[in-house]
Amino acid sequence: MANELPNGNGTDAANAAPSLNALIQYTKDFSFENPKAPRVLAQQEAQQGPQMSLQVNVSTTPLGDTDYETVLKLDGRAEINGETVFAFDLSYGGVFRLQNIPQEHIHPVLVIDCARLLFPFARQIIAEAVQGGGFPPFYVPPIDFAALYHQNLQDMQASGTA
Repeated sequence: MANELPNGNGTDAANAAPSLNALIQYTKDFSFENPKAPRVLAQQEAQQGPQMSLQVNVSTTPLGDTDYETVLKLDGRAEINGETVFAFDLSYGGVFRLQNIPQEHIHPVLVIDCARLLFPFARQIIAEAVQGGGFPPFYVPPIDFAALYHQNLQDMQASGTA
């Protein structure tokens, strides 16, 4: 008789299904700037909507054998006639436990699936901050993290840094 203990569902750990668990989520860093207030707030009714720019980055850090930190970084800026109306910079992170996932799939899971899990919370933080700054809430448009990952992979392969 083997001395192995079951993992709680009647199977041993070696045959367990892959799992992804979010252990904690948090705001790592956040900044909102409203440099032209209150002047821009009084003028916003007469103006057309601002030009928006958004940059997205996902980074990961191993914390142990099965635990990883994924940080979703969103930098955005709204401008009218070349002047900044508001700007935000959010780093929203989470610690995730990945078990029974093949090594070659860990990085894609972290930057695609974990970022996808963090996104709605980061989006809400930005919308509320923009609204608290006196503007209509800005909802970051949906992001296809899989397409972003594959585009970055192609860019790295083309530049020879993969």
